[in-house]
Amino acid sequence: MASSSTAHVLVVADRTAATPALLDAIRERASRGPARFHLLVPNPAEHAELTDAARRKDVTAGEQVLALALPLIDAAAGSHADGSVSLRHDPMDAIEDALRNDQFDEIILSTLPHSVSRWLHLDLPHRVAHLGLPLTTVTAQERTPAA
Repeated sequence: MASSSTAHVLVVADRTAATPALLDAIRERASRGPARFHLLVPNPAEHAELTDAARRKDVTAGEQVLALALPLIDAAAGSHADGSVSLRHDPMDAIEDALRNDQFDEIILSTLPHSVSRWLHLDLPHRVAHLGLPLTTVTAQERTPAA
């Protein structure tokens, strides 16, 4: 639980967990005052898994995202971050579970560019904003076509 002087920030990302845009947002937030960061990776499955083996495979993929991203988030935050992989494949469900299980003061949501982002097509930033916590939405940079 966050103390009154340290904000507890929920960072929600999957494939964008180590992008320059997200790391810049974390750096910027850390520069505004004491903060602890928790990276939540929703289960990367496209749909609900029916078997334990399929769920474990997808959770393992999420754990790989954590392993790669957390050292970069630590460096950007200037402090130790922690993280978890949700069993929930729907990002909104994963966020709501995280908010039920822990106290967070704000959310940073990181998505893929609009052309490929399922989260933006689901209007996730708008839905998360209705949770009532300060929200920063970060979109990974889209690659510009070669000339």
